[in-house]
Amino acid sequence: MPTIKSLDDLTRIREEVLKKQELITTSGKTEIIVGMGTVGRATGTQEILTAILSYIEEHNLGNVIVRQTGDMGLDSFEPVIQVILPGKERVTYGKLNPEIVKSILSNHVIGGKIIEEFKVER
Repeated sequence: MPTIKSLDDLTRIREEVLKKQELITTSGKTEIIVGMGTVGRATGTQEILTAILSYIEEHNLGNVIVRQTGDMGLDSFEPVIQVILPGKERVTYGKLNPEIVKSILSNHVIGGKIIEEFKVER
């Protein structure tokens, strides 16, 4: 174990451990990250999260991890989610409603096809 001589050392080690832990828990799984910041909540992100969780349960998608995060810095596109398929780049979707989310889940998460119409370029 490395020697800790400063707060920066401790912070660096902590980040390395968290990154390794995340790789272990998400390896081979699809991740959906839901922006739950203030603007997201005001524009209906809770409905989006509920739709995602319901879809996952209805379709028995055990290989999907749903995470919540704060503001993604895309206020004009809220509600916003990000989809990360194993081994693929992160795709951000915005201006969502529950029906669009169901389409994203069936086409992108299950089918692997990105829906360009709702994709947000960062």
